[in-house]
Amino acid sequence: MIKYLVFVGMIFSLTGSALYIKEMLKGKAKPNRVSWLIWSIAPLIATFAELSSGVTLAAIPVFMSGFGSLLVFVISLFRKEAYWKVNTFDWGCGVLSVLALILWYITKNPEIAIVFSILSNMFASLPTMLKSWKHPATESSIAYIGGLLSAATSFAAIEIWNFASLTFPTYLVLNNLTLIFLIEHERFMKKRRS
Repeated sequence: MIKYLVFVGMIFSLTGSALYIKEMLKGKAKPNRVSWLIWSIAPLIATFAELSSGVTLAAIPVFMSGFGSLLVFVISLFRKEAYWKVNTFDWGCGVLSVLALILWYITKNPEIAIVFSILSNMFASLPTMLKSWKHPATESSIAYIGGLLSAATSFAAIEIWNFASLTFPTYLVLNNLTLIFLIEHERFMKKRRS
């Protein structure tokens, strides 16, 4: 019955996304739409690839990662604080993300789809990671904490331990931990100095 923890993970994911949206509506979180758009597309593609490989309940946290990101992206369209970055670094990350998705579409292989979805998601994370390091006050770690907890529940639901069931959840855990660290590093260092 431990595999049903993924439904608790759904709650973590939705709560994290809702609280991030609340921070965005207050003007505290200023999401990069490029990141959030690709963060919605890549996990949804990975979900379908996982399902086609026989992954069942363990695919729910991956789906929720995409769904929660899609909610943030759609709400961001109505917020002037959110932005589309157009510098060379962001364009490069966006092009690499789209290229990864196109290459997966051409191959039609579920495992390759997962790899390219991870690459796409990773490249889309780079602008937000850079922003989080330089300007942590423009981000809120709550969505990433919800994403981390949700992704961690995948491991309770894995029935067959293989590439398809392990790879994207492992990536999500590492990506969310990295974003949390980048957002909270300054606050942690101030507490440590006190």
